[in-house]
Amino acid sequence: MAKVVRGGGDGGLIERLPQSLVLEIFGRLDLESLCSAAPVCKALRFSVSQVLSTISTIDLSGFSPTVQILNRVLTNNRMLRSLTLDCARLDDSSIEVFAKEHLQELVLLKCFLFSSYIFTAIGRKCPNLRLLSLEMVRPCELESPDDCNNSIAKMLKGCLYLESLSIKFHVQYDGPSDLEFIQLILPKTIRVLLLQPISDWQAKLLVLKAGADRNSTASLAGAGSSFLRPNSNGLQSLSLVLNKIKDELLIAIASSLPQLVGLCLEDKPLEEPSLHNDLTNRGLQSLGSCRNLTSLSLTRSRQNYPATFRRVNDVGILLLSEGCRRLESVRLGGFSRVTDAGYVSFLHSCKNLKRFEVVNAFFLSDLAFHNLADATNSLVEVRLLSCNLVTSETAESLSLCRNLEVLDLSGCKSTADVGLISISKLCKLTTLDLGGADITDSGLAALGHGSCPIASLCLRGCKRITDRGIALLLYQDGIIRRTLSTLDLGYLPGLSDKGMSTIAEVCREITNLSIRSCFYVTDASITVLGSMEAFEGKRRPLRKLDLYSCSGLSNASFWLLAPPFFRGLRWLGVGNTRLLAKSKDRFVELSRDRPGLTICANGCEMGCKDGWQCHEFI
Repeated sequence: MAKVVRGGGDGGLIERLPQSLVLEIFGRLDLESLCSAAPVCKALRFSVSQVLSTISTIDLSGFSPTVQILNRVLTNNRMLRSLTLDCARLDDSSIEVFAKEHLQELVLLKCFLFSSYIFTAIGRKCPNLRLLSLEMVRPCELESPDDCNNSIAKMLKGCLYLESLSIKFHVQYDGPSDLEFIQLILPKTIRVLLLQPISDWQAKLLVLKAGADRNSTASLAGAGSSFLRPNSNGLQSLSLVLNKIKDELLIAIASSLPQLVGLCLEDKPLEEPSLHNDLTNRGLQSLGSCRNLTSLSLTRSRQNYPATFRRVNDVGILLLSEGCRRLESVRLGGFSRVTDAGYVSFLHSCKNLKRFEVVNAFFLSDLAFHNLADATNSLVEVRLLSCNLVTSETAESLSLCRNLEVLDLSGCKSTADVGLISISKLCKLTTLDLGGADITDSGLAALGHGSCPIASLCLRGCKRITDRGIALLLYQDGIIRRTLSTLDLGYLPGLSDKGMSTIAEVCREITNLSIRSCFYVTDASITVLGSMEAFEGKRRPLRKLDLYSCSGLSNASFWLLAPPFFRGLRWLGVGNTRLLAKSKDRFVELSRDRPGLTICANGCEMGCKDGWQCHEFI
């Protein structure tokens, strides 16, 4: 019988194990498990530090680390090649910690407190970068756009091996940018480029310049300079967020960058574009000459103004789909005059189509999906957002796509229970969004009996669902109760503490839960969710919990959110609740005591993916 060493914190048993065995075991643990083991004893702390020094890929996007935490994780690591950070709590002082010479991939999210110095520092400290992705707010009032432009230029001069560059500046309004991206000299190695925001005229000049650089490089390579040939393909993927998409830009792309494999264009007009200064069928026809395109996204956002592509109709879409037959991913949004005939052309012309997404299509109906014989085997992801004419018939048609993994029908309000009966037969479906659908408890019962291994389910705004429906979904013999990890039950007037108890008891894999604006959820629900570990069987801890506008919660709920409850929580939304109104100082203290927890007092969705730039975190 093996000896049992009583806990004393001295690490005696660990010290008697072969070091190679300990390192082998720890090498199989994730980062969070390693950090949890380190404080146990000196022997474990030493072993963890050794393992951390050899990790080549670290992803800290799941929570917002402080500079102290980051320093402990990254100190002495000379093997790190890929790093992803949530930077909501970091500022310029942390750059010295994470900017490593040996880094090849660096992704910096939610850079709320950084200045443009970050670009200069990266260019100086990370010369071997192949991939850089950075999202931040517009430089502060103390910095001019010229200062930011100069900092980005210095970075590009230092990072001569960049192959993928993504720079997103989030602003309160999305008009033309003050940043002169056109002045930047991009490394010849760039294959993937994303810029946000950029004006339409800057975008056009940037494309023409990239095309000219490609042609000159190709000419030199053809003249015998063999060392230039690896760069002769030029830009492969282009993503731009601009103020207006016009024909001139698409024509420039088609003529200057015919080799493009991926194109993503989104505009956010501040007013209705004039009829003579907008995208038309002519622009789409020219884009059809980009025969190598495998991924295409053309969308007009309604964020600033409810404008649409008024001058594009089925003819333009047909010409585009006929020319770009290699497309595997299509996303279209804001095409108010396109009908079924236009949308269905992609389903029939693109034989390898895997992802199909349409947003705000006024004239897309069930007819577009009646004959899916050509697409049933290839489609993996279908998203039809706010398409008012789409009903349960579309869900029935899509049930023939046996390889479908993602189905998003949010905003399709005519989807009813009969559609869920068909969907429940999809044995590879992992993500289902039915936000705003006209489904009832009976529909959830059918889904609960089904064979869908759903990991992410959204029932937001399905107002006919009650506690009984949650029980029918989770107490049946289907597999969803064993696979469900993300659940959105926001805006359900029929949901109460009884439904929360069902979720806490049955869903052992649940990690992300949204119950925003559920008025009949009270402190009892917080108690049961915070004590989920008390239920029998192994289960995952909650990572993200959205309680925004849950008016049934009292000030006493704060103590139910503090230790020892919710031990694994990484994000908490408490905006517009009574417990925030009277306990904000307590939440500040809680955030200080639990540095791994992000507390959002605004109305952001889980993780603050879209609203982080507009508020400070507690």
